[in-house]
Amino acid sequence: MLRTPALLPAPALLLASALLLTACGSSDAGDAKPEATSAAGYPVTLDNCGHKVTLTSAPKRAVSLNQGTTEILLSLGLADRMAGTATWTDPVLKDLAKANASVPRLADNNPSFEKVLDAEPDFVTASFVSTLGKGGVATREQFEKLGVPTYVSPSDCAGKDNDSGGDGSRAEPLTLDAVYGEIRDLARAFGVEKRGEKLVASLQKRVSTATAGLHASDVSLMYWFANSQSPYLAGCCGAPGAITRAVGAKNAFADTHDEWPQINWETVADRDPDVLVIGDLTRKQETAETAAAKIRFLETNPATRNLTAVKKKRYILLSGQAMNPSLRTIEGTEKVAAGLRDFGFAK
Repeated sequence: MLRTPALLPAPALLLASALLLTACGSSDAGDAKPEATSAAGYPVTLDNCGHKVTLTSAPKRAVSLNQGTTEILLSLGLADRMAGTATWTDPVLKDLAKANASVPRLADNNPSFEKVLDAEPDFVTASFVSTLGKGGVATREQFEKLGVPTYVSPSDCAGKDNDSGGDGSRAEPLTLDAVYGEIRDLARAFGVEKRGEKLVASLQKRVSTATAGLHASDVSLMYWFANSQSPYLAGCCGAPGAITRAVGAKNAFADTHDEWPQINWETVADRDPDVLVIGDLTRKQETAETAAAKIRFLETNPATRNLTAVKKKRYILLSGQAMNPSLRTIEGTEKVAAGLRDFGFAK
């Protein structure tokens, strides 16, 4: 699932060392590219999930607490301005592997607040409100009291209620524009707006190419993230919903606005989706994390082995990140579109 175990806040003795962050933020960025930032472009203020985020200079020691924001920063060519990453569900994108190797990994899951402060960040980003909230790494206020600006992916707050339990619920369907908006925000924060626009344009072109001429309005999809006993399946309006709308198909559980509701297999059998979109995760938090484990369960469990999609082996495998609002959602759109064509559903 999307959430990670809660961690304890930092002790007060870390305050003194953390206050040195302002001095660290004034060092040279080392960005030799023509688009290197200058003080003249700052301060920059972003409206972000109900917070005003002001940066007085381009970040030079950013820490990204979730893989989604990490891959955006790496895609913007900002590895040399990153002091750490954390919370990984999948291997990094292949074309980002070299850049990623140069950035310290603070933890595979949520790091402690102390660990993040040890990296002396001047900017902290996260993909989820829960990461920078109570029970997460630390609250945004805790970082901001130390002079460290924070940023949360707008895809996890715009039109979403994160206090409704579980992974929250959405009153409004997520669109890929939220992902593009995050890219533009982060590019602006680092003073590399041209790179941001170039990245957005390339992603938009990929979606357009993948879905061109594809009409699958009679096809129902079910997205399974994790857990075999009480599976987390996609509701109407998160990243899987954006993928489903892009390919013109139907979500088998479009009638629930919960982000990742836990639904029993008997209900799944009643709806009998045409295609199963399966999360292939490398983490080890829930049962049936890998695609292989999920397929093994589906083909042996009495409640699932007679599903049409199981009998016909209509499986589309996605990374966990593709099922969260991220750069990988574009990859997810490509893979679902290709799968529908392979299964003969494209009209």
